[in-house]
Amino acid sequence: MDEYLRANQKRWDRLTTEHENAAFYDLAGFRAGKERLRSIELSELGDVSGKTLLHLQCHFGLDTLAWARRGAIVTGVDFSQNAITLAQALSEELAIPAQFYRSDIYELPQVLSGEFDIVFTSYGVLHGLPDLRSWGEIIVGYLKPGGIFYIVEDHPMFRVFRPQPEGEFKAERSYFHSQEPQRIEGTGSYATDDEGATEIYYVWDHTLGDVINALISTGLRIEFLHEFPYAARAKFPFMEQGKDGWWRLPPHQHGMIPFLFSMQARKPD
Repeated sequence: MDEYLRANQKRWDRLTTEHENAAFYDLAGFRAGKERLRSIELSELGDVSGKTLLHLQCHFGLDTLAWARRGAIVTGVDFSQNAITLAQALSEELAIPAQFYRSDIYELPQVLSGEFDIVFTSYGVLHGLPDLRSWGEIIVGYLKPGGIFYIVEDHPMFRVFRPQPEGEFKAERSYFHSQEPQRIEGTGSYATDDEGATEIYYVWDHTLGDVINALISTGLRIEFLHEFPYAARAKFPFMEQGKDGWWRLPPHQHGMIPFLFSMQARKPD
């Protein structure tokens, strides 16, 4: 397991340098005050003014700092030292108060103490985690009584499918979790066109049931689960971006696959 996580950590250290200048993250726009958060989490989490918020797997902290701009008292965590160093620099440069910690999620209790009103995570985080049961225990341990955990994330169902040359798609991967991760050998990233050198990294797939049960097993109460037929970026090459910024399948295929889900769970008082 350490071998897998070290490979992933090395990759995210490198990606931070690429993503700092990537149009996908639009750091120049963020510096100028552009909203970074998306409509789903803004509408579902609502007013966060004065609330303490712990952001897990925060990358280099743009969403963390965006919540701070909306009045939250924020703490961000990521396992990449390069990402945390950049996040801290942006916090200072933009005079946005925030605390950032470098830690693997599973080791976080050794680094960070305290309880929060909100634990937040989003977009492309779960497939970096080998064990969701331990993840759920970490989350509940950081929530105040009555606090909420909120996630908006890629839907595991769409990862089953692969695009075909004729503009269709078919199921080519298992939906279900395996303790042995999928080994990926590739170049570039979701945010850049830079091919660069080939590197190896690892991902774990989790079903929607795995996510729900990992939270329920800690005593958290699921308050809602929403599923969406659009994505934050083009998951298949023939997806089309709407005026609202979301990417969808062409009209004749729209609604055939869920691409995102959101979920909120509350710790009992």
